[in-house]
Amino acid sequence: MPVTVKITVDDLCLDAEFFDTQCAGAIVDALPLEARPNRWGDEFYFDVPIDMPPDETATVRVKAGEIGYWPPGNALAIFFGPTPMSSGLDPVPASEVNIVGRITGDFTALRKCRDAGLIKLCL
Repeated sequence: MPVTVKITVDDLCLDAEFFDTQCAGAIVDALPLEARPNRWGDEFYFDVPIDMPPDETATVRVKAGEIGYWPPGNALAIFFGPTPMSSGLDPVPASEVNIVGRITGDFTALRKCRDAGLIKLCL
């Protein structure tokens, strides 16, 4: 059963759900999280205190609004549009990510947070 999570980026608050996978569960167990995000195109990513291998959800085919865990960098990635590796409108991660969740609200609002100072995730 998915777990509802609040994602706050500066003053913007979005609802998200994390799926019922071992990787997603490890992230939920680490909540609350707070980080200064890096930006790569229309993707925010930041370190999380977990170390998980690629799993059955690992892919480079993601959609805007999805949330992935990037095993090589122990990072969480929030995709909200094209990245530098994209050739179309879909984001393309640097390498495979485990799909751990998705934003259930209006993920396009993240485009207004281009210079985000802080991201918080909590239950």
